[in-house]
Amino acid sequence: MIALARPDITELEIELVNRVLRSDSLSMGQMTRDFEAALASYVGAPHAVAVSSGTAGLHCLVRALGIGAGDEVITASFSFVASSNVILYEGACPVFVDVEPRYLCLDPDLVEAAVTPRTRAILAVDAFGHPCRLDRLGEIAARRGLHLIDDACEALGAALGDLRLGNPRLATGAVFAFYPNKQITTGEGGMIVTGDDDLARLCRSLRNQGRGEGEAWLCHERLGYNYRLDELSAAVGLGQLRRIEELLAKRDRVASLYHARLAAVRGVTPPPVAPGVRMSWFVYVVRLDPAVDRDAVMARLAERGIPSRPYFQPIHLQPFYRERFGFRGGELPVTEAAGRSGLALPFHGRMTAGDVDLVVSALEEELGRC
Repeated sequence: MIALARPDITELEIELVNRVLRSDSLSMGQMTRDFEAALASYVGAPHAVAVSSGTAGLHCLVRALGIGAGDEVITASFSFVASSNVILYEGACPVFVDVEPRYLCLDPDLVEAAVTPRTRAILAVDAFGHPCRLDRLGEIAARRGLHLIDDACEALGAALGDLRLGNPRLATGAVFAFYPNKQITTGEGGMIVTGDDDLARLCRSLRNQGRGEGEAWLCHERLGYNYRLDELSAAVGLGQLRRIEELLAKRDRVASLYHARLAAVRGVTPPPVAPGVRMSWFVYVVRLDPAVDRDAVMARLAERGIPSRPYFQPIHLQPFYRERFGFRGGELPVTEAAGRSGLALPFHGRMTAGDVDLVVSALEEELGRC
């Protein structure tokens, strides 16, 4: 059976985990510091702060930037719910704007129009590993005195021009996530990167129950959280990061196989990549024609042993957000259309050409029945 996603673990990661198990340190040790230093170097950032998840990283950034009650943060509804939830955690209000129709990232023109005196930040989401127009969003943020947070949880290794996401020239701070289906995995985990010394210091304190650097263990300077990454997870991440270009190349290969195989299939549009960016393939999401019953196609693919799933479902149409903010649908037409038509196909770096052919052949047959 073809898996929807699958991590790529080798003896390198196993040996690094064993090294931790043979040590006396299972938390807040050298492996975490090595992982942070390696990832900071990879993206070109002075600081990296390991945390327990991408959600934890985004929350720390929002908190450390002082965003709170009465503030607004402009963001995308075409995302996983966590990117908006972290705004609500601090009592601020997410202001959703639509995405660009082709690449499904924040539309900078709509962002500019949504800025009000209450706006404190823009939280951009690099959907599926495709970089947002961070250069344009950065210009808006600088001109309007806003912070720019890059939710790069799906985009480790992606680049805008010659700058990898996470580089401080692109955003105030960025966050990566390492769930098992990501480009690299730690099982669970995330990483904050920034060029701001004070922001990094605050995030390190917040992830560790508000403890101050260099202070006694039970000296807490501020309200904080247990968002630490353990040494075993850091060991897996360090091994994965040492193989990052290999892992990205494997995903590139599978994406290319899909592109070639889908070129002649009617009723489906492969994911496009903008000029001047490096796509870091997280998932492979096609868009089905509006007349296609996506749920019926998913059900029939599942009967054939081929998993697929919708990806994303707009945040503003989630039950909690409908109830709290009164969204009815129709507010964000591009986002909502993409939510109805998107279909994530099986995708991971260990897929073969035969696997891809099996998936696409089945999809083509099912689309022919619609």
